[in-house]
Amino acid sequence: MGPTDTETNTKGALDYGQNDTVHSLPDGIDEDSLPDAEAQPGVQDMEAVTVAWTRNSLIFAYSMIWLTYFVEGMLSGTTGALSPYVTSAFALHSLTPTVGILSSVIGGVTNLTIAKILDVFGRPQGYLFCIFIATMGLIMMAACNNVEAYAAAQVFYTVGNSGLQYSLSVFVADTSTLRNRGLMQAIVTSPNLITCWLAGPISEGFLEGPGWRWAFGMFSILVPAITLPLFGLLIKNYNKAKRLGLVKKSDSHRTPLQSVLYYCREFDAIGLLLISAGVALFLLPFNLYTLQAKGWNSPLVISMLVVGILLIISFAVWEKFFAPVTFFPYSLLLDRTVLGACLLSMCLFISFFCWSSFFSSFLQVVNNLSVEKASYVVQTYTVCSVVCAVGAGTLIHYTGRFKPIALYLGVPLSIFGLGLMIHFRTPNGNIGYIVMCQIFISVAAGVVIICDEIAILAAASHQHVAVCIAVLGMFGNIGGAVGLTIASAIWQDVFPKKLMELLPVEDLPNFLFIYGDITTQLSYPVGSPTRLAIQMAYGEAQKWLLVAGTASWVVGAAGVLMWRDINVIGIKQAKGHVW
Repeated sequence: MGPTDTETNTKGALDYGQNDTVHSLPDGIDEDSLPDAEAQPGVQDMEAVTVAWTRNSLIFAYSMIWLTYFVEGMLSGTTGALSPYVTSAFALHSLTPTVGILSSVIGGVTNLTIAKILDVFGRPQGYLFCIFIATMGLIMMAACNNVEAYAAAQVFYTVGNSGLQYSLSVFVADTSTLRNRGLMQAIVTSPNLITCWLAGPISEGFLEGPGWRWAFGMFSILVPAITLPLFGLLIKNYNKAKRLGLVKKSDSHRTPLQSVLYYCREFDAIGLLLISAGVALFLLPFNLYTLQAKGWNSPLVISMLVVGILLIISFAVWEKFFAPVTFFPYSLLLDRTVLGACLLSMCLFISFFCWSSFFSSFLQVVNNLSVEKASYVVQTYTVCSVVCAVGAGTLIHYTGRFKPIALYLGVPLSIFGLGLMIHFRTPNGNIGYIVMCQIFISVAAGVVIICDEIAILAAASHQHVAVCIAVLGMFGNIGGAVGLTIASAIWQDVFPKKLMELLPVEDLPNFLFIYGDITTQLSYPVGSPTRLAIQMAYGEAQKWLLVAGTASWVVGAAGVLMWRDINVIGIKQAKGHVW
């Protein structure tokens, strides 16, 4: 079909909106290419767009997605680097982690709501909503005058930014076959190879120059400038699909009240409220318990955990017995491939946050690396995982199978890399071996991330793509919270005890300063008894962090074993011009 075939042949447009019978089709379009009449409105509209648009439109769309990920990568790194300076400007540096925790938890659960917006209202509408929220957050950050306003701005920014990247993942799923989906997802996220090195210089340049407000101001212009062309392309091709009769017409004749009730039903508003509130209340205690005087014994922490768990259980009961339109089909929720993918996502984040939470400090104190060189070692994970994600996507393209790649390469290599690092994490260890272990772990991560997403999408139909990706991300957020909690508990238990045991007697009065301040730790010369004691304490704590990260892969291996060995070659989900 030529680039303008569907554009010029509009005489025999479909009577798709009048009834379910197709009277005539535009040239080059067969009945199999028509949008699924049983799918949700947003899915139908996106299928109509992919049928109507041309190969050139598809190429332009992916070019804009690549640029969007490039800008988003710079933005995420810069925001993280500037956050301590923003809170310090209001003399409240200690609130830096609290602001980050609240915004990340809220950003994680709101993707569930955005999934329903994408499915019910449409992909372009949900995408535009995320652009608006992210831009508003950036403008608020540039203009904030106190830490409360900054915290609110962070929530807006995180919800919008997280939703924006999530919407792009759904778009890739809409416009690629299962066979190519892993490869295309890896390619569009490849800007991380570049942006991971840019955030530091950009942040430093603004801090030493015009100030952090101008950084947020610049991005508040750059984000809509880069993201809106894709929205325009989708709307243009949606209108083209309407002219071709590919978009189902609907005259609801509903009153305003009936419309509210209709959308509440389609959104599964009660189920969405239960799961969003439940997950948020469940995750917050894992991150905020350190701010409570009684820790885990705090009434606030206990009550949030209990209420969160009860709400999650209530969500399951509601979806099973009462929901008129289910948020997530119960049969799909119990599918072993879907459950296994969710377990693997949770395991990956538990393991990562266990071993990496204090890794940068470990490199500086134990291996005597500068901040710059330590960051290079840490970024090895990002670079290698992105490259190997492309490799994993290519393997899936040629073989059609994802389970063997994860089971025989991803999981074993993760365990192997973490196990080796347990051996090489000693003060007298060579940094080259640490980098080698990092490479093994990051190669495995790139493989696992791609295979995990393909697994859950292969088990679902096209109309459940958005919700599946959101649920997978939710389990990742839960895993991250659990991993941070485990890491914090191990560190607070092992490091101070070992440090107290090994410190020279003359340095014991300075124990609290040494324990709580990396600058003080680095002030002792390498080779001195005090520095050696600090290094040994770090090594012991890092050993148990690595042991915890390694042990969590038992759950990951079980998750992969639960998958059905699906061959994705030949499975058709997306329609029209797709990769």
